[in-house]
Amino acid sequence: MRRPTSRTIAALGGLALLPALALAAPATAGTTDVDQDRPEQWRGYWVDAFNPGIYDAEQVTALVADAEALGANALVVQVGRRFDCFCNDALYPRTDAWIDPAPYDPLAEVIEQAHAAGIEVHAWVNATTLWNSATPPRSPEHAFNAHGFAAEGEDRWLNKRVDGVEKVGNNSFVDPANPHVVDYIVDAVASITENYDVDGVNLDYIRYPDYNSGDFVNDWGYSEVSLARFAAETGRTDVPAPTDEQFSDWRRDQVSALVRKIYLGMYEVDPTDRLSINGITYAFGPASYGGWEGTRPYRNVMQDWKSWLDEGIVDTVTAMNYKREWMPAQAQMFDEWNDALVEYRAGRHVVNGPALYLNDVDSSVQQARDTLASGFDGWMGYSYANATMAATASGSQAVKDAERAALTAALRSDVFADDVAVPTMTWKTAATTGNVAGTVTLADGTVADQVDVVLHPVSGPGQKLVVRTDGSGWFGAVDLAPGRYRVQVVEEGAEGTASTFVTVEAGTVADVAVRAGTLG
Repeated sequence: MRRPTSRTIAALGGLALLPALALAAPATAGTTDVDQDRPEQWRGYWVDAFNPGIYDAEQVTALVADAEALGANALVVQVGRRFDCFCNDALYPRTDAWIDPAPYDPLAEVIEQAHAAGIEVHAWVNATTLWNSATPPRSPEHAFNAHGFAAEGEDRWLNKRVDGVEKVGNNSFVDPANPHVVDYIVDAVASITENYDVDGVNLDYIRYPDYNSGDFVNDWGYSEVSLARFAAETGRTDVPAPTDEQFSDWRRDQVSALVRKIYLGMYEVDPTDRLSINGITYAFGPASYGGWEGTRPYRNVMQDWKSWLDEGIVDTVTAMNYKREWMPAQAQMFDEWNDALVEYRAGRHVVNGPALYLNDVDSSVQQARDTLASGFDGWMGYSYANATMAATASGSQAVKDAERAALTAALRSDVFADDVAVPTMTWKTAATTGNVAGTVTLADGTVADQVDVVLHPVSGPGQKLVVRTDGSGWFGAVDLAPGRYRVQVVEEGAEGTASTFVTVEAGTVADVAVRAGTLG
């Protein structure tokens, strides 16, 4: 959410500036007595920016009216497609898409109209998709121009496949193992939550890319920076195969570290903001593959959202459970993922996201019934633009609008008859634990990449915890028992690692700076 601050986008240099923002009084859209009396259930649409919906104020008015008709309480609006923004005041440059010219600000317009209707707005950001056009973006500051194919070394942010490919068709991606990529994404998300009164951020493509040689292997992560950091971490001198388990675990850790850093960065700006991630549910669920670690999300795109729920570094998994109800095998997939998602909740929220665009009205109503019967915290349809497969097949906006209206009528007369309120994040609104974010710096001023840091409780009921720094020397820990902790580098070979102390308080992020002499 927006914070009163003098900080400008140009000053976005890292998380060090964020703690002061947490001192400002939180801005809220307001909760009415009516909301408090309603049962809790997330209900909303993904609103993609590749189709009409937010291109001008008139479209936004129609969007909000359609959401009200559904009884929706949340809109997940795509503002970051390819390192651009459907907004005017973020680190990401303003999009080149055919939207109304400035001063029109799509995100600000959606927030104003949706909040007036009592509907939450969550900024949907594609995390690792860099660009997908033969024509480069106009802004010289866009990451594709500044850190794409003309850049070298650590300034080249491109992900690379094992065969040397960096672009598939016109699609290029950033490498989450590059520390500069990570810090840019974290700062870009922070710029949105600081400058706009959003209710949360929804991360998509928070994973490694598709376009792989098989369904249970990922071929990406072979950039110069990635391989160098992996070698430094493991001591290996070979180029690992895509199937190498150690390399696969390391790549998953890079994505998890990015999620952790975004979560704590958002928490420092405004702890009431929700971080949701679009969880992949490719093919069948864990029941068909012997457990979570056999599934395609885990193996094929390196997205370990189950561990993110377990650790508490996401507030909500919005599952992209895109299955055709009218095909028996895919209906089984849908059911298997329903069971797994509810089982993996781990005290956070899980929201089911059926593919409206792949189903007819009756099938989508059935999947909505199954969603609520399974015990989810809510439902979010993909997508607002194409609410049925007939809408997807049609180029007529009138047909698309009519199909959406038909689905809305069917859902409201059945499973969505009652109005509902967005579920409360009790781990934030009534927090009993706190968090830590810190950095490790060496005596010569360089950051300490991939070193172990121990948080040892010296007072209070906390448990000893060992965390790992990222490529910027940053580390974070969540859901810690309040109390005083001793913080120290415990990496083998490290010298001059004096202890630092930090006090953890419920509902806050405690910042700490740790120094070490050398790493040996």
